[in-house]
Amino acid sequence: MERVEIAERKGEFLNAAEGALILEIAEKEDFTFAEVDDLGSITKNDAYIDIHIDEVLNLSLVDADTIRKAKFKVVVDGVNSTGGIAIPKLLEALGVEVVKLYCDPTGHFPHNPEPLKEHLGDICELVVKENADFGIVVDPDVDRLAFISNDGEMFGEEYTLVACADYVLGKTKGSTVSNLSSSRALRDITEKHGGTYEAAAVGEVNVVTTMKATNAIIGGEGNGGIIYPESHYGRDSLVGTALFLMLMAEKGGTVAELRASYPSYFMSKKKIQLTPGLDVDGILKAMAEKYQNEDISTIDGVKIDFPENWVHLRKSNTEPIIRIYTEAKSQSVADGLADRIIGEIKTVAGL
Repeated sequence: MERVEIAERKGEFLNAAEGALILEIAEKEDFTFAEVDDLGSITKNDAYIDIHIDEVLNLSLVDADTIRKAKFKVVVDGVNSTGGIAIPKLLEALGVEVVKLYCDPTGHFPHNPEPLKEHLGDICELVVKENADFGIVVDPDVDRLAFISNDGEMFGEEYTLVACADYVLGKTKGSTVSNLSSSRALRDITEKHGGTYEAAAVGEVNVVTTMKATNAIIGGEGNGGIIYPESHYGRDSLVGTALFLMLMAEKGGTVAELRASYPSYFMSKKKIQLTPGLDVDGILKAMAEKYQNEDISTIDGVKIDFPENWVHLRKSNTEPIIRIYTEAKSQSVADGLADRIIGEIKTVAGL
């Protein structure tokens, strides 16, 4: 059997070609298990969170003294995961007063760990009660980052990347990348700073590939995932937290005021169930042809960029479903656009 190197040890997701190669090897059963004498060893090191925090503190755009002087008070919802260890440790190293909520790393989630508004009532209330500057919420593997404004309202997951990019682009000229289903606000902020924005197919590996191709200085996904190449090519809530603290320390004012200063967009996320056997690819092609005079991307489903809003159509790989994502300057317009597109898909599909 020929030895195959799948990927370097960079801590990054496998790309499509590497994944396909693994599946091919598995299907052929073209592998052998190592003999007992050739097995590796396990090395235990409990210092990696501290090592990573030191690396975050050493980033060129992070100045611990600037953050300490701001005397922030922050509530942290660690959803009883490792985030309950790492985020408070980072904040304390930066001189931030920490109020812990669900920071016991038991693995027993006190609420749905998806960092969405409907799951975060407790921290929203506690931020106001504690008169905190803002709140921080992470998911169990600490790669998604969401903020709660000082008034107890959601800052918005989509705007985590927008805020961090605002800070980085204000210090370093360059380009940004997010996926096709992420907010247009990142493009607006990037262009405001004189940079160039690129959209990648959905999926962290696709964002990273595009970031490398364009030499982007920051990127990520609209689910609160920050990718900052100076640190590494992976979503990282600790890096995002440090960049956000620097932004707030230098700008002053409240988090609610910061959020109000950004372009305001609203999203709608819906789906349409199709009859099994329908040609989903054909339906998407027909929708692309219908809107061929608009700005169209087909690298991942069909993304139609209108002057004031957009719609992204993606098919499921496992069932006859088309997911419809829209964004507009009001929730009613975003919902209305989604409903209109659903009606057009039904017409095309003959439903």
